[in-house]
Formats: sequence, C-alpha cells, structure tokens
Amino acid sequence: MNRTAAEERITKETHIKITFCVDGSGKSNIDTGIPFMDHMMTLFAKHGFFDLEVKATGDLEIDAHHTVEDLGIVMGKVIQKALGNKKGICRYGCFSLPMDDTLVNVALDLSGRPFLSYNVKTTVDHINGIGVRLFHEFFQALSVNLALNLHIDLVRGEDVHHILEAIFKGFSKALDRATGFDPREKNVPSTKGMLD
Repeated sequence: MNRTAAEERITKETHIKITFCVDGSGKSNIDTGIPFMDHMMTLFAKHGFFDLEVKATGDLEIDAHHTVEDLGIVMGKVIQKALGNKKGICRYGCFSLPMDDTLVNVALDLSGRPFLSYNVKTTVDHINGIGVRLFHEFFQALSVNLALNLHIDLVRGEDVHHILEAIFKGFSKALDRATGFDPREKNVPSTKGMLD
C-alpha cells in the first residue's frame, strides 16, 4: 500500500505545496521561510517516520500568521488524503513525551470529527521571531482539515523551545501509532463502518 499524497494551496497571501508519505523513513525537505517552523516540521517527520516535503512562501514581511495557519491547513489535507479510507488503521494514538524540564501529553483520534484541546501556557510570547500563539493556530487548522480529535496538554515545562519541540515530537509519535495498522482490524475501526 502506498499511502502518499500531495496537496497545494495558492492564495494571495501564501503558496504552499506539501508531499507526505505515511509509511516513510523520516526523510524531510522543509522550506517554510520560517527557520523555527522548519525545525519543528523536520522533527515531526523524523520522529514519526513520515517522509515530508514542504515548500512554502508567504507574506512574511507582514508576519508569520498566514503562512503558519495555511501550513496547518495543507498538512491536515495532505495527511487526510494519504490515509485514504483508513481501513485497518489503529485510529487512536497517544504519547507522553519528556524533554529536559518539559513533559507533554498528546492524544488523538482519527475520528473524522475535528476538535482541538490545546492546554499550553508559556511565559514568553515569541521565539526566534515567531509568535508562540501561532502554534495553536497551526494545530487548529490541522485538526479541522484532517478531521482529527487532538488533545495537547503541557504537564510541566518552562523553556518554550523544549515545550514546542516536545509538542511536535509527541504529536508525531501519537500520529504514527494512530496511522499504523492493527492486524486484527480488517475494516474501518468504527462500529459505524466509517470514520466521518
């Protein structure tokens, strides 16, 4: 099975193209125009064993908001497309990820019903020129467009770099588990017969 897809979004504010392979090896080629976001998406690919190519241009002379939000939109759509009918997948995934002072819990359900609970508070508003609040916008857009139920909880931590890195790694590991196959599941993992 080749669970690979590509998605492109062109607006007056951004141009984003993403190729995503669920069953990859962690290879990535990321260029968002935002170095810290490149770092986070590289970590996401590596730790979930997803192959990921991202090319994004946006109106960064204004700020990073449009680019980050649209990255979430396209990421959600391309993952959804790559998963196809979701037959045989585990559907649920969770991961508790420690990183130095930080502990983050991520739980998700590829239910077809979007919902985001993002319980993350930080003591700083910006990191490397990007607003920390934009990561909430990224995951909100991703969860809506992937039709994903996503819970991200910061248990403890002060260093914002560690917090965001733990979030992306934890999300990656949880998604890897949810998109993996359960050999006992012969159909879609739902009593309704569909995930929608």
